[in-house]
Amino acid sequence: MVLDTRNEEEIRQLVQRAQEGDTEAFGKVYDHFFAPVYRYAAFRLPSQIAEDTVADIFVKAWEKLHTYKVHKDVPFGAWLFRIARYSVIDVYRTQRGFEEIPETLPDPDSWNRADTAVRRVYVLRTVREALEKLPKRYRDVLLLTFVSELSHNEVARVLRMTEGGVRILKLRALRKLEVFLSPDLLENM
Repeated sequence: MVLDTRNEEEIRQLVQRAQEGDTEAFGKVYDHFFAPVYRYAAFRLPSQIAEDTVADIFVKAWEKLHTYKVHKDVPFGAWLFRIARYSVIDVYRTQRGFEEIPETLPDPDSWNRADTAVRRVYVLRTVREALEKLPKRYRDVLLLTFVSELSHNEVARVLRMTEGGVRILKLRALRKLEVFLSPDLLENM
């Protein structure tokens, strides 16, 4: 989801129009950010809960849009991911005990063999379990970087830290994650 400056400027203009009540402009903002926000939520929550949570995230963004300062030094994406992050935390607080890993993964490859699909489910489950063992900041930096595909700059703004701090945190998180993953799993990934 790394935005170049042209896209960032377009988003800024769309947000400004949305703040003036232009729902079509907000629809374009929604279209632009839906996939990365959904990936972030879906990696942390069961799919049905993730879908509902993402809908809530965009409703909250629309309701709180007047509080976003377009000319401030925080990109809209970082502001939106803060809402997403806190929304996922709220779901965890209110709905404990759900199974977070889907048993089957959607796969666009029709030729995919069953043993490969089973292996993928195993790897996904193992990685998710390892992520849950990490401190929250480590888990957040990895999910925002690898699942939501945010740049270091965007992650820094979401987590309210420096870009250098994000790089260091990510490196430490990856090293810690490696401790929780078996060597044979790492070799076969």
